[in-house]
Amino acid sequence: MSTISDKQHPVLKVAVNVPLSREFDYLPPKGEPIPVPGSRVLVQFGPRRQVGLVVGHADGSELPREKIRHCIEVLDDEPLFGKDDLALVRFTSNYYHHPVGEVVAAAMPAILRQGKALHPVVQMIAVTDLGRTADIEALARRAPRQAELLETLCDAGGDGLEADQLTELLPNWRRVASSLFAKGLIERFEARCGEFDETLAPAATPGPQLNGDQRQALEILRSNLDVGAYLLEGVTGSGKTEVYLQRMQDIIEQGKQVLVLVPEIGLTPQLVSRLRKRLGIEPALLHSGLTDIERLAAWRAARSGAARLVVGTRSAIFTPLKKPGLIIVDEEHDHSFKQQEGLRYSARDLAIVRAKHLGVQVILGTATPTLEMLHHCRSGAYKLIRLPRRAGGAKPPSLHLIDTARAPANDGLSAPLIDAIRSHLQTDGQVLIFLNRRGFAPTLICSSCGHIAGCDRCDSRLTVHARQGQLRCHHCGLTRPLGTACSECGEPVKPLGEGTERLEDALRQHFPERVIMRIDSDSTQKKGSMIDALDQAKEGQAEILVGTQMLSKGHHFPKLSLVGIVNADQGLFGTDFRSSERMAQSIVQVAGRAGRERRAGDVLIQTAFPEHAFWSTLISGGYERVAEEALAERKATHWPPYTRLALIRSAAHRREDAIGLLEVAQRTLQRHCGDQLRVLGPVDAPMARKAGRHRAQLLLQSTDRRRLHILLRELRLVLEQEPAARKVRWSIDVDPIELF
Repeated sequence: MSTISDKQHPVLKVAVNVPLSREFDYLPPKGEPIPVPGSRVLVQFGPRRQVGLVVGHADGSELPREKIRHCIEVLDDEPLFGKDDLALVRFTSNYYHHPVGEVVAAAMPAILRQGKALHPVVQMIAVTDLGRTADIEALARRAPRQAELLETLCDAGGDGLEADQLTELLPNWRRVASSLFAKGLIERFEARCGEFDETLAPAATPGPQLNGDQRQALEILRSNLDVGAYLLEGVTGSGKTEVYLQRMQDIIEQGKQVLVLVPEIGLTPQLVSRLRKRLGIEPALLHSGLTDIERLAAWRAARSGAARLVVGTRSAIFTPLKKPGLIIVDEEHDHSFKQQEGLRYSARDLAIVRAKHLGVQVILGTATPTLEMLHHCRSGAYKLIRLPRRAGGAKPPSLHLIDTARAPANDGLSAPLIDAIRSHLQTDGQVLIFLNRRGFAPTLICSSCGHIAGCDRCDSRLTVHARQGQLRCHHCGLTRPLGTACSECGEPVKPLGEGTERLEDALRQHFPERVIMRIDSDSTQKKGSMIDALDQAKEGQAEILVGTQMLSKGHHFPKLSLVGIVNADQGLFGTDFRSSERMAQSIVQVAGRAGRERRAGDVLIQTAFPEHAFWSTLISGGYERVAEEALAERKATHWPPYTRLALIRSAAHRREDAIGLLEVAQRTLQRHCGDQLRVLGPVDAPMARKAGRHRAQLLLQSTDRRRLHILLRELRLVLEQEPAARKVRWSIDVDPIELF
């Protein structure tokens, strides 16, 4: 930083976390050094003080200099974001047509957004010497909660726990702490928050020998020094992770950093354990399951270069890296990489952009590539590397259909599926029953008048959660007691259809002596429960697994020999043009959990439409054939990846307000319609009412990406200035993955 006279001060371009597509002009604080781009400043924004980020300097401003406010304070001695990081922020804002201040907020840990220091001081709670000698059993008899808190702090050791960490473990600890403070059994003190420690990992251990396919894939990655994007398409169980590990080792030995993106935190523990064991390095973790302090410590370590390996979910793509060397996107096809609220970005796509800007490789791994990635490989933009066989000589699972018209399913289970489960269990196999629908049943219906229990705030049915005695909306969270009589006519009601909870109950009736475990977002809400459940599944302690999509993603269960897919028809007649692609991905991914060791795997698929063309394509040609046919269909019908889409969404308390704003957008775009641009709508969203708001949408389809973005830039400025927009929540979704 440098100090210059007031008249020579440059104008600071500051990104502030507000929904306006512009930067704001400020002057540096009087008499203080000039903050460089990438530094935070405290500014007066209207009636409030806001934390902003300096994203550039300018010689002048549209405002007269005397009307430009000075910043209140510079919050950083050195910039938090470097030039490359700011370039990613700007690209994200421009490509997704989202306010730059909100992009900065998404890229920054919560503690830094609040204006706190990069190395904040935190409150620690620790047991005293007196507390260490206290009789916890005697205390438990008269004050069990005090005893629980004291025991937790004793287990934590002399350094104690951060107050936020303690809240994670014991949410109500503050209510009972005062007595322990008064007795001198525990104490509080302030300390600088903990630093990331890479040495916590055990010593590295060698991995298995690579097979010929893996060696060839690794050689391609090592020899192609022209950098670029590589799609590593490997069948489930082909050993993609081993290729990742070898390439990571190359980069780390060069003194550079590796960023690994995974679709959700459920995949993180298994992957992290493998990385620690093989590389002998403690990864810095960035995901929603961490406390704010833990996230900041990992973010700092990545930024400083102290962490050579960074593993995170979607938002980790924005993490600054001191010496970037490689980016890996595992399960690139997964929808979780696309943010569906607020800033609607694709972490996978930003990984490709970031790698290109930094001049490093990006590896996109999956068994079921998206059609967009396959199209890029066909055009020569990306390099395709295939692993066509399973590692270790394991055979691919065999797929068979069960016709539920001939063998009806009772509580979701047909007789052939039950017989197969019994057969595999008798030969010491493990079974996975897959249904991507949680709860007991998706519908509660009246046996007499046919009334269906619906949500008062959404155009959706309420899901039956029998264990909790609740009806629950999976869209807005509304809950209602589960009754036995119809609210309309008073006659008995009954659950209709199956969810994972109902399947679990049915399996317990058929196999009462077996260990059955349900793994879905309802059964794994408690912190750490997901890790424990997956560990038990991996070790074979659970003989029958019942679960949703959570179980289909990248997990390795050595004993698993049978997969049963209960309701496979959900995607056969979908209205979304991506229905067949997604259905094939889901089936192939979950089927790939079976037979990954020496024993061959079986996959039984229950369907009411066994003659449907989709099944013959999938079973005879696998995912590759499905993808080929889908690409041909997309080309003929002008859907992505052969055209570009953008979706303008609106939501308001009144339908006319939601539709009205989109009509403004339509009129703005109408004069540009032609061969290169189609404007479809406005129309009600398929779920027209959600959480009490009416929703509508306007679809833009274009063969010219550049022209589409010029129009979206113009449209955003129009909508931001439109008075009707004050009553509406609206957003621009570029490259949407959900149209309905």
